[in-house]
This record gives sequence, C-alpha cells and structure tokens, in this order.
Amino acid sequence: MKKIAFSFFLISAVIQLGFAQQKLIQASPAALGFDEEFINHKVDSIMEMGIDSMAFSGAQVLVAKNDTVIFHKAYGFHTYDKMQAVALNDLYDLASVTKIAGPLPALMKLVDKGKIDLDEPFSTYWKPWRNRKDKKDLTLREILAHQAGLVPYIVFLEKVVKKNGKVKKRFVHPLPDKRFQGQVYDGIYINNRFERKMNRIINRSDVSEEKKYLYSGLTFLIFPSLIEQLTGTDYQSYLEMNFYQPIGSNTMGYLPKGKNYANNIVPTEVDSLFRKALVSGWVHDENAALKGGVSGNAGLFATADDLAKLMLFYQNYGKVGGQQLISSETVREFTEVQFRENDNRRGLGFDKPLLNNSELSLADSYPSPLVSPESFGHSGFTGTFVWADPENKLTYVFLSNRVYPSRAQQKLYSLGIREALQHVFYQAEGK
Repeated sequence: MKKIAFSFFLISAVIQLGFAQQKLIQASPAALGFDEEFINHKVDSIMEMGIDSMAFSGAQVLVAKNDTVIFHKAYGFHTYDKMQAVALNDLYDLASVTKIAGPLPALMKLVDKGKIDLDEPFSTYWKPWRNRKDKKDLTLREILAHQAGLVPYIVFLEKVVKKNGKVKKRFVHPLPDKRFQGQVYDGIYINNRFERKMNRIINRSDVSEEKKYLYSGLTFLIFPSLIEQLTGTDYQSYLEMNFYQPIGSNTMGYLPKGKNYANNIVPTEVDSLFRKALVSGWVHDENAALKGGVSGNAGLFATADDLAKLMLFYQNYGKVGGQQLISSETVREFTEVQFRENDNRRGLGFDKPLLNNSELSLADSYPSPLVSPESFGHSGFTGTFVWADPENKLTYVFLSNRVYPSRAQQKLYSLGIREALQHVFYQAEGK
C-alpha cells in the first residue's frame, strides 16, 4: 500500500460578521449506518489502483453524510519522487470547480437581490454585448446552462507567446511596475491592458446558431468584472464577506502563495510552454493566469474541508448556521436541469447526472448511477471533483493533481476512478 494519512478534523464554530460559521463534525461510517469495512477495503483498493496506474501521484477522498464527515483519507504523494506525502489539509488548485465556488454564489445572490434576471438578455448587464448582433439577445440562463452556442474555449496564451516560444514583451515583464501589475507566476507580470484585450476577443467571438449543449467557460472569465460592477465591491472581498467567512471556508481563495498559509500547496503541471517550471502555488489554467490569477473560470484554491463546507451549504439549499445566505428557491432553481428538452443535463453553472443516469451501468454513468436526479456538482481539469446529493444527504469531494507531470495523463477519466469511489458509499449505506 502507498503511504496513507488518516485523521478527522473537528472544526470549532466561530462567529464572524454576525454569522455562525458552518461546523464540520466527524463520526465513523458505522455510526451512520455504513459498512465501514466495505468502504475501507474498496476505497483503498481503488486509490491504490489509481496510483499504480499513474492516474495521479496522490489524492484524497472526503465524504459527508448529512452534515457529518464520515470519511477523509489522503493517499500517495504530491509528486512521483515521493518526497511530500499528501496531507488532509493540503491546498489544491480547483480548476473549473472555481466556477461553482467563485462567481456562481455571487450570481445567485444577485438574482436574490433582483439585480440580475436570468431571462433578460445578458447584454442588459454586460454592455459590450449590446452591439453584438449574435450576442445581444442571449440570456444568462442560456449562458449558465451552456446552451447559448458560445465558443468553448479561447487560447489567449497564443496572444502572449510567439511561435518561437518567446514572450511578447509588450504584454509580459519580469518585474512589476505601474503598467504590469497582475502576477502570472514568479518573475512574470502581465500588462494591465491585456484583460481588456481578452474581453474584446470574447465579445467578438463566434456564436453558433445551433442551440444545443456546448460547454463554454468564456463568460466565467468576465463574471468577476460583472460582479464588481453590480455590487460595487471588489470581487474577492465580496466572496470572502458573503460566503467564505460565514461558511467557515477559511483557506478558500485566490493567490494562496501570498497568504502565508501553513498548508502545503499541491503542485500541478510542469509547464514547458510559458512558465518553464513546475507550477505550484499559482493557477494552472493559462487563461486565469493571464487574468492575474483571479478569474471565474479557474484560480481558486482550497482544502477538502473547505469544499465540503461549500457543498454542504449548497446541499442545505443556501442555509448555514441558521442563516439563509442565498434563498432556497434560488439555489433550487440553479441546481435544476434547465433544457431537458434539448438533451442538456446541465443546471445553471452546476453539472448534473446524465439524464438517463440511473438506467446505466457504473462504466457508462456520470457520476455514480446511484446518485439522485436532484444531485449536482462540478469537475476540474486538474483532477478535482465535488458532488452534493440533497435527497441522499451525501457530499463527495475528490482532490488530485492528475495533470502532474503533464495534462496528457488521462487515466483518471478512462479508469472511471471518481465515479467508482463515489459509488462505494452509496453501496455501503445500509449494507
């Protein structure tokens, strides 16, 4: 067996900003009616197989029943040199899990406050789209459900790096000054004007006339600016004050390297194209990096505990510590399938099970075929995955750095590891 760390953390309730922070308690799986021996054997076997297959060098699994953590184990190492064992309080680059952990709660709160209408044209709020014939009528509901026909992804790095691999000096400097303030990495600073360039390219990007499910992260790049515009508050401060502090996600945030956390930060990829180094403490996603590390598509870092608190907050439909931070009605609307008639499984920002998921085998399902249709979550490119099931009261968090040493490693997907792990806990309940 690979080296395993095993322990539980009991998080004390504290009061900040008048809210009672969410409290994580722990218990053994058996105490809540799960077959503990079955869980330990199955999860250990799957995780050992994942490490042996080089799907990841290390990872961790956290599962909560109701509001109680019943399982939290760390496996393997940060890298294949086995120098740093994975610890339960390690910080991970969340990649696209950022979408539901960063801009999405803010957008939900803006819907609550009547500052955003999901069925009004997005151009009502994002003025550059008012003069774009193919975008002016797109609604936020269509955009968040990936039903708007937007381009899936734009490689903005191509605007910064020449074909010979050298950076364009008008966009990138090795030292900060008044024109280069956004830090991309150690010794790499981006021109302040580059964000406007990115926004212009997004504004001018193509839109498909065929309205069907097509995953796109483009608008998540501009959501932080929109949120600042509508709230009159700095994006990061708004998230901290309204969500992370009240729910007790004390290490969830952007740019962790500058925050002097005691937690180790798990590295991601050896970047041979741009940063020419093993990326650690800085966001892996290049588009988020070119936004100075603060974006809606990627950039958040967190521990498994942080993510569990966030997903429990969603599982409880916006309620924490007796306080309703987001209305239950709004959370329910965001976590419902929006365009079933178009064979689109997505909620608003949230991922959902396949529409016929319960009829499928484990090999063909997404995620486990035993999750309820009410369940929801999101995955991240770096090897992260979160899922909440309000009907079964099960929250599942999987964290890995499967992109180490290279994003070419796809075995996390091909072996169905995340789904198989989640499936174990559904099988084990009442067994």
